[in-house]
Amino acid sequence: MSILLAVVVGLIMGIVFGFALEKSRVFEPGIIVGQMQLRNFIMIKVFLTAVATGAVVLAILNGFDIVKLQPKAAIYAADIGGGLLLGVGIALAGACPGTTLAQIGAGYRDALFTLAGGILGAVVFSYLQPWTGTTVFSASYGNLTFTGLFGIPYWAGALGFAAGLVALLALIERWRPWRLEMGHDFDGDLGAPESASRQQIRAVPAE
Repeated sequence: MSILLAVVVGLIMGIVFGFALEKSRVFEPGIIVGQMQLRNFIMIKVFLTAVATGAVVLAILNGFDIVKLQPKAAIYAADIGGGLLLGVGIALAGACPGTTLAQIGAGYRDALFTLAGGILGAVVFSYLQPWTGTTVFSASYGNLTFTGLFGIPYWAGALGFAAGLVALLALIERWRPWRLEMGHDFDGDLGAPESASRQQIRAVPAE
């Protein structure tokens, strides 16, 4: 693939990703913070849907030998520590690296500070990497995959994993329907469900 074609494909994928973020409202700070507080489950639904879709696509591409998989080595300390640090940042900022640009495009001016902080963090990490490479955060345990552990082809494991995610998504949606969690103003508001709002309206005496 040429550099020009790679750039074009990247731009198209970015547009599709941004469109999906905007339409699902996952970029909204209220939705993100609500998910981190386990009060709103729209974010996890969208992310699990993306994982299931990606698993099916990769299963097809790998099954027909179109792409070769190159799993990264397992680095437990770095993965766990980095994941916790990222989670704290998401909860405090109401944004993650994938949603910051969408927030800027939607007019959230505070997202500019989140973007600046992310860039600063990347620069600091680049200077600290020679040191972290000598600590436990660089300890590698080799490539570890579920399909390798169970001794099955990747496409079979990916399709089974996707099916499990779809079943989990159906249970979560039945438990917490997205229409009630979206909020009345579609801005991440976690107000009362529509049925409760109607009861409140009936309780207000007519003038």
